[in-house]
Formats: sequence, structure tokens, C-alpha cells
Amino acid sequence: MTGLTHPSLREIADSGIPFALIARDGVTVEVLTGEVVDLELLADIPLTGADGAPREVLALVPFRQVRERGFECHDDGAPLRCLIVGERFAIDRDDALAQLPTTPVPLHEPGFDIPDDEYADIVRRVISDEIGRGEGANFVIRRDFTAGVTTDAATAALTWFRALLEHERGAYWTFAVVTPGHVAVGASPEAHVSARGGSPAAPGYSTVTMNPISGTFRHPAGGATAETLSEFLESTKETEELFMVVDEELKMMSAVCSDGGRITGPHLKEMSRLTHTEYVLRGRSRLDPREILRETMFAPTVTGSPMQNACTVITRHEKSPRGYYSGVAALFTPRHPDSPAEGGEPDGPTHDLDAPILIRTAYLENGRLRVPVGATLVRHSDPYGEVGETHGKAAGVLGAIGAVPRDAAAERAAQAAAVASVVDTAAVDEDAPAPQPRRLADDPAIAALLASRNARLAEFWLNPQGSGEPGPFAGRSALVVDAEDRFTTMLAHQLRHLGLDARIVPWSQVTDEQVDAAELLVCGPGPGDPRDPASDRMKRMRELVRRRRAAGRPLLAVCLSHQILARSLGLGLAPLAAPHQGLQKTVDVFGTPASIGFYNTFTARVPAEQGRAGETEIAADPETGDVYALRGPGYASVQGHLESILSRDGMTTLERVVAHALAPVRT
Repeated sequence: MTGLTHPSLREIADSGIPFALIARDGVTVEVLTGEVVDLELLADIPLTGADGAPREVLALVPFRQVRERGFECHDDGAPLRCLIVGERFAIDRDDALAQLPTTPVPLHEPGFDIPDDEYADIVRRVISDEIGRGEGANFVIRRDFTAGVTTDAATAALTWFRALLEHERGAYWTFAVVTPGHVAVGASPEAHVSARGGSPAAPGYSTVTMNPISGTFRHPAGGATAETLSEFLESTKETEELFMVVDEELKMMSAVCSDGGRITGPHLKEMSRLTHTEYVLRGRSRLDPREILRETMFAPTVTGSPMQNACTVITRHEKSPRGYYSGVAALFTPRHPDSPAEGGEPDGPTHDLDAPILIRTAYLENGRLRVPVGATLVRHSDPYGEVGETHGKAAGVLGAIGAVPRDAAAERAAQAAAVASVVDTAAVDEDAPAPQPRRLADDPAIAALLASRNARLAEFWLNPQGSGEPGPFAGRSALVVDAEDRFTTMLAHQLRHLGLDARIVPWSQVTDEQVDAAELLVCGPGPGDPRDPASDRMKRMRELVRRRRAAGRPLLAVCLSHQILARSLGLGLAPLAAPHQGLQKTVDVFGTPASIGFYNTFTARVPAEQGRAGETEIAADPETGDVYALRGPGYASVQGHLESILSRDGMTTLERVVAHALAPVRT
């Protein structure tokens, strides 16, 4: 469709009505117009009209929405803004480019709000005060590139959208959303979550997909090569960063999907100035898409892990609210209902969801441009390396909108990719030279480096799950206590795979009656110092372990709770010299070597070669005395995360420790 049957993009912009432009397939631009409503809760997003008919809604979800999950944030009052779509049409990409303005938008007094040296100091503090004290594995701290803009907002939006559409290749969404008093224009590389109609084999379900992307390779002058990319792919820091965000998003997948989620990848996400590494996670869910969105707020690639404490750390170290940065743009599209269930109601979700992360996005409000960017901080982070990463990410947007010079070679590659993306393959001359340059991901050495990463990962999360056979503990049950780390969702999924009826209760809500009645009590992991005398969470977890041991009832303790159990047995606790956040180790677990992933800052420690403490058997490092596992009458514990993708022997080890905890206690 063209401007012959619909208003031109300029006419829409000049009319003052709210609108959105979205490019998702490289061929067309979707044009959405309608009315705007600002809401408080995700559940209030109006997916049906007054007549009950389903309708399409585009929602801008701000970071402050994490308050719905009880998480901390600087609350700036940014609204959950919904465009209720009244009309939509699509135009060819080339037609859109022809209608959009080309005159660059001048920027006044551009620069970062936080100086480089100050940002480097923040990085140091996060590594020492947060990661170094067990508050989490990784955290994303942002800074903003800002500038003044005198061009009117709608014209600036159209101009920047055109520039991104023309120059930024590889984006998941390229978009412009223009609503009263606010403009958002971006080229997001990352789909946070999508939920689309299930297959005939799974009626009533959505196929949920998440796309964790991490690791940032900034292309050198002249463009990326296999040699320069290989050095990046061999980086321990970049590899572990990706594994950690995959673990964090699998926590979310296990919370919303009945089958827990399966990993495919890794892949390269090749942008015009940057290259990232990524995995794809897929599972099935019957949840309403608004609930899926709520349970997956927000991506660890732009917050950190564990999620709840990451929000707390962000609040401590960021000086201002995030606005929409690290939130999502969520498009809810009506789907054809599955076969009606009994009573005539649709069976399963009524809408598809497509929600990219709001990163690589420029915001314009009250004549001020803001481009927020953040770096993922881990224990290996170099402060000025992270400063450089924020410059690279900002350049990905600023270069495309003309605020910084574009590298000529990268420009040519982007143009070639853009041409290739809109070619009708049915009309291609097969004897003609390919217009797209060879992708780096197709280089055999690069492909081998990517594939080698999966050799480190647990097959449980890489392979299809569910043989249909009952697990070894079928008919038995477990109560999992969440100590503010949603690794418990993955752990509960694995327990169900072993046959247990497992359910999760937060530490602040579990009652003594539930603890006493549980067949198997699983005390889970969490951030922080297990010795902290002031923490209500630590006090409650210590009480749960004490109560369960005193009753002689089956207990399994993981990570933080393992440390609490060790302390209750009289073992010493100490901080590690270097935190084990996202570290894979092969350790001896009661005579059997096991490859396990560790996320701990503190450890129980005994004199080297001490194998027992009374009736408790100890599995510890023979040199350092660091305790990896404990078992005694009716209880067992592990320091590592058997549920992590890094635990290649996680399922077999979990089965062993559960069997021990559930075994009848000899008197």
C-alpha cells in the first residue's frame, strides 16, 4: 500500500495524531495510528474493546513497572503508555524512505551526563561493593548521552527513523513511536520475549521465545574481520557474561513455560558497528501475554542477576530514573482463536505478543535528546573497558542518526545488507553476484568457536525434554523456598522432571506449618552475606534450616542455604578471594566428579582433608578446604547451582542428593 490510498507519513506527522512506525521484516514498514491511554498496571492493558472485540495495542513499558513485582527503582512516574490501534497499514520500505526527511537534525551541546572517569569509579564500586560482597553475578549500570534539539519532535522522529532504517542493519525492530510530549526512535537488536500461536500439536498454548544477547564487539576502523572477532569470542569475560544472562532468562522461561524452555545457539548478531553473541530460548505457555510480560520484567542483559537484587543495586548506583530504558515496546496483536473450549470460550491466549527491549533507542522530550546506554559489569570487568563499551553502544545509535561520523567500510556493508534484505528471491538472477557480503558467522573458524561453547553446557537445557516416563521420585512432593533468586524456577522444573510435585513459595510468605508439612523442603539460593545479623531474609532462612533439621525431616539446601546449613553445623564461613560468579568447576561430590556451575561469593571452609563433622559427611576441595557439598541424616546440600546451564552433571547430581535427603533415616 502507498500514499495513494493512505495519508503520507508527513501528513500523519503533521496531523498531530499519535502514531508508530515499525520495520520488522526488512521489506515493509507498518504504520499504526490511534488513541493513547496511560495506565498503571500491565493487567489493565485493554486487549478488548467495549464491545468485547479483540484489538491491537502497542505499549511502551517503562522500567518503573518492576514495582509490580515488588522490586526497587527510582520512580519517575513514566507512564505505561498504550497506543490503542485504530488503523494500521503497511508500505514498502523504499516508499517509506522516499517519504521521510533527509536533512540532519542538529544537536546542541552533546555529551554524556556522567564523565568517563566518574563512570569508571562506579564500575569499581559495583565490582567491590556489590559483586565482591555476594549481591549478585552481574549488574548493568547506565549513563545517558544527551543533547539539545530545536527541530520539532515529529520531524526529528521521521528523520531519525529514516536514518536508522537506511543505515542500521540487523535490528530486530526499527521503530518510531510519537505520542503527546514524547518520542522514542530506535533500532533494538534484541527481542526480549514473544508469545505466538501454538502449533496444531499444542492447541491452546503460545510458543514463548526469549533471545538473550550479550557480549559487545565494537568493530575496528575498516570493519570487523574473522581475526579480530576470534579474539573477542575467546574472551573469558564475554563468554561468561553470555552464559550468565542465559541462566537468568531461563529462570523466567521456567516461570512461564510448562516445559521450562530449551536453548538453541549460540549465534552472532551482526550490526553495522557492533557484533553480539546470542542464544534463543523456546518453551510453551498457556498464560495471558500480559502475565508473560509481567513475569519476565526485565531482561538481565540490561539489569543484571539475580533480577530482584539487580534492581536494588541499580537504585543504589544510578543517580536518576531510567524512564523507558531497559523496558520494552510490547505489541499485542489479536490472533485467530483456537478451537473453543467447553462453554464456547476461546481455549488459550487471544493475542500474540512481540516485545523488543528498549535499548539502542533515542528519546526526545521537551527539546532534549537522550540516548541511554549501559555496560554489563562482572567480576572480570575493566572499568575503562566498560566506559568504552558505553561509547560503542551509543555510537550504534548516534552514528546511524548522523550525530557522529560513520565508518565508510561499515557504511558500505550496511548498504549492501539493506539491498539484500529487500530483494524478492523469486526474481533473483542466480548467476549474478550476491549483493550481501559474506557474514562473519559463516567463517568456519568463527562457527567452530561458537559451537565449542555448547560443550560446556548442560545437555538438559539443550535437548528436548520430557520422555513421557515417570521420574524416579514420582508421587512425592517438594516445597521450594525462594530466597530472592529465581534460580528456584529452574530448580523446581528439574525436580518436576525427576517426578516430584514441586511448588515455590517466597521466603517472606512461607509459614511454619508449610515447612513442617513439606515432604521435602528445598531451601534455595539468594544474594548477600549469610552471616548478616540484620537481614530479615537471612534470619528467616536460618530459622527454616534450623527448624527442619530439628524435626529430622528431609532437607535440601542450595548455595546460600548450603552456607547457612554449614554454619548451623559449626563450619566456618569466609568470603572467597575472587567471587565465583558464573564459574564452571569440576569437583568431587562424595566420590563422583561433577561439572557444576557456581555463583557464590562466600564459602563454607574446613581444614584440608577433613571429611566429616560429626554425623555429617563433607565434600571439600582437598587444597583449600572449600566445601562443595554436605550430607547427613535426612539432609543434603550443594554449594553449586545444579540447575544452571553450566552444570553439565547437574541432573545426575541433583538426583543423588535428593535421593539421599529422602532416604529413611536410620535410628
